[in-house]
Parts: sequence; structure tokens; C-alpha cells
Amino acid sequence: MGDTESKESYNHVLKYTGIFGSVQSLNILIGLVRNKLVALLLGPGGMGLVSLFNSTIAFVSQATNLGISFSAVKHISEIFECGDAERISHFVKVVRAWSAITALAGMLLCALLGPLLSDYTFSWGDHTLHFVLLSPVVAMLAITGGETAILKGARKLRALATIQVCSVIAALFISVPVYYFFGLSGIVPVLLLVALADMTFTVMHSYKCYPLSLNGLASVVREGIPMVKLGVAFVLTGIMGSGTEMVIRSLLNVNAGLDAVGLYNAGYILTITYAGLVFTAMETDYFPRLSAVNDDPVATRLTVNRQIEVSVLIISPMLAVLIPALPLLLPLLYSSSFVPVVAMAQVAALSMYFKAISLPIEYVTLAHGDSLPYLLMEGAYDIVVVVLIIYGFNQWGLWGTGFALTLAHIFDLAVALAYTHFRYQYTPSPSVCRYVLLQLPLGLAAYGATFVPDIRLRIALAVAIAAVSAACSLRILYKKTSLWNKLKEKIFKHG
Repeated sequence: MGDTESKESYNHVLKYTGIFGSVQSLNILIGLVRNKLVALLLGPGGMGLVSLFNSTIAFVSQATNLGISFSAVKHISEIFECGDAERISHFVKVVRAWSAITALAGMLLCALLGPLLSDYTFSWGDHTLHFVLLSPVVAMLAITGGETAILKGARKLRALATIQVCSVIAALFISVPVYYFFGLSGIVPVLLLVALADMTFTVMHSYKCYPLSLNGLASVVREGIPMVKLGVAFVLTGIMGSGTEMVIRSLLNVNAGLDAVGLYNAGYILTITYAGLVFTAMETDYFPRLSAVNDDPVATRLTVNRQIEVSVLIISPMLAVLIPALPLLLPLLYSSSFVPVVAMAQVAALSMYFKAISLPIEYVTLAHGDSLPYLLMEGAYDIVVVVLIIYGFNQWGLWGTGFALTLAHIFDLAVALAYTHFRYQYTPSPSVCRYVLLQLPLGLAAYGATFVPDIRLRIALAVAIAAVSAACSLRILYKKTSLWNKLKEKIFKHG
């Protein structure tokens, strides 16, 4: 591959990682304001209650959506590459038919299982009615997932970005007034209204691109069976993932109370969810590109390695800043009552270095349609993370849960590397190894600096480490891409 072609490839990865990362950053900024206000209004116990409801509903949703939100992306993107508009419109009808089926089934199941969900999730009170009232959320999530998959497969990137921003703004303006006037009693209405707003924005954009047609819906149901089969293992993976979060939060609730759940959830969001802004582009852009070259081992390796390189180079300076800044950020983002979770969030942030490597590798199995191995790998991770978190919490409290998350991600990376090397002959490039060996020690140094007792020395070390990490990443990206030159050309052209 020539130098120009190589730079264009890096340009593409960096561009779309930047685009969706920027959108996610805006979403996170708005979400931070929302979390701050909600934390002040509800406190750790209320945040824990929201977390329990959310994780349980996510579990039911994952168990009933048949993986359509993921498997439909692969099918539609393959048709999109062929440029056949008629086939796309027809398959959109297939996706919508199956989304409607899973929406109805999921809503009914959630309502019927209300007593069981209440008994398993809570150690106090009867919350059956809450789960019955929340059952429409499961249906709305199914519809939203199907329409989102249509937009992703058809590469409607601007629409997807707009939906994300509108949804998070709506969540802010819905949740804060309701919680202010109704407190804990407003949790169920907020979850319903936020899900409705998200579905409304998604449907509006999707129907604009592909208008709804009810003709022949019944006849296209059987055409979606291959899509459903592909999604079954993904569904089981989602069930295990959501189930894992539900089990962890339920056990923390039973053993330590709602405050512990709220603190754990805050630390989890700060490290796992917010760092995900770098990973946002993977499912939207990276996965379709990887699927297109899955028959070519060389092209697959290039695609995976370049995604890893860009992910590591972008996320490393962010983590080098986040880790030492958490003692200042967390009270600002939540409240002073959440200070006990700082140590957990700092050690858990190290797990994102390993996720930046493992996530692009794990997509290889899905791009090949090998959903069962993906299921087994994710199942192994879920078992390990539950065992480690419970052991870590019992031994070292909240800090132990953060350390457990990092150990679990190391295990996940080791399994993904071993399997993809054996099955697809994938090996990390020398560049990937160099960048990881450069940035990971800087991340460990940033974490180590948090233990320095002298505050002035601690700040100086943190600033120096973050500056070195950022400088290294910028220098490498400057060499590998031509986006900087294009940017300068635009500036001088309009200057």
C-alpha cells in the first residue's frame, strides 16, 4: 500500500473517530450537567435506584430484541455497498417488521415478569408495579434499536449525530424538573419520557430517509430469519452483559445498600462510559468497513491495527488527564457525597487502555459472522468480571471494584488476542506494540502520581505526564495523516 493510500486510510479512521467523539463529548458535557443536578436532587441512594431500574430494563431489552439493532447493520451495510436502493428499502421493511414483533414481545414479558424482577433486584419492598409501568420502555428501545440500525447501515451519519445530541438534551430537560418536583417518585415517569423522546427523534429521522410502508409487512417476516439467526448469539451476549451489571448492582445493594450502588455506578460512568467517546465510531463506521474486507486477512489486519493505533493515541492523553483530575472533577460533576468513589474511578480508568486494544479485535469475529465464539469470549469475560468485582469489593471496598474492572479487561484482551491469532491469523503490528508500550507506562505513571503526598509535586507530575502523552500522540498522528495539511489549506483559503 502506497504512502498516500495509507495516509488516506488513517485520515478516515481519525476523521470519523473525531466526528463521533466530538458528538459524544457534547453528549457527555450535557450528561454531566444532568448527572450533577440529578445527584443533588436524588443523592447516592436515588442514583442507585435509577441504576437498578435501568440495568434491569436493559437486561429485559437485550433478552428480547433478537440482536436486530446489531445484526441489521451488517445486512443493510452490505446491501448499501452494492448501491441497490430498492433492496435497501425492502430490507428496511423487514427490519421494521421484526422490530415491531420484538417490541410487543419484550413489553409483555417485562410486565409478566414484574414480580420476579422485583424479588431478584430488590431486597426490600414490592416493585412489581414499577416494572409493569416500565414495560413500554422495553418496546420503545426495540423500535429505537431497529431504526438506529437502519440509519447506521445506510451510513446516515449526520442523522445519527443529530439524534444523539437531541436525545441527551431532551433527557436533561425532562429529568431535572420532574426530579425537582417529585423526587424519587419521578424516576419511573422520567425513564418513560426519556425513552419516548429518544424513540421519537430516531423515528423522525429514519422515516424521513425511508418512509414507513405497511404493505406486505407480514410476508417479509420470514425474510428476516437469517438476520435474526445472526443476532441470536449477540442477544445472548447482551443478556449476559446486562445480566452481569444487574447482578453486580443487586449484590452491592443487598450487601452494602443503595448508597454503594450509587457510588459504584458513578465511578463506572466516569471511567467506562465517558471514555467510550473514543469507541463511538467503531460500531457506526469501523464495523461496516471491517465487514467489507473480512475475506482478506491482510486487509483485515491493516484495518484492525489502524483502528487500534488511532484509538490508543487518542484515548491515552485523555486518560492521563482524567486519572489525576478525578478528585477535582467528581465533586463538581456529582456532589461531595460521591468523593469515596474517586479511588475506584482512578484505578478503573486504567482498564480503558486495554479496551482500546481489545474492542477492535473482538469485532473481527462478528465481521466474519462467527457469533458463537464472540458469545463464548464475552461469556468468559462476564463471569470473570462478576467474580473479581465481588471479591474485590469484599476485600478492598470500592477501590477493589475498580481494580477488578482493570484485571477483567486485561483478561478480555488476552482471550481476544489468543483466539483471533489462532482463528484468523491476526497479529498486532509493530506500530501497535510501540504505541502501547509508549502510552501505557505513562498511564501507570499518571496513576502512580496520585499517591504523591505533596500536592504541588503531584500537580506538577500530572501536568508533565499528560503533556508528554499528548505530545507523543500528536506527533505520531501528524506523521501518519494529512488532515493537518488539509486543515491549513482551508484556513489559508478562507483567510
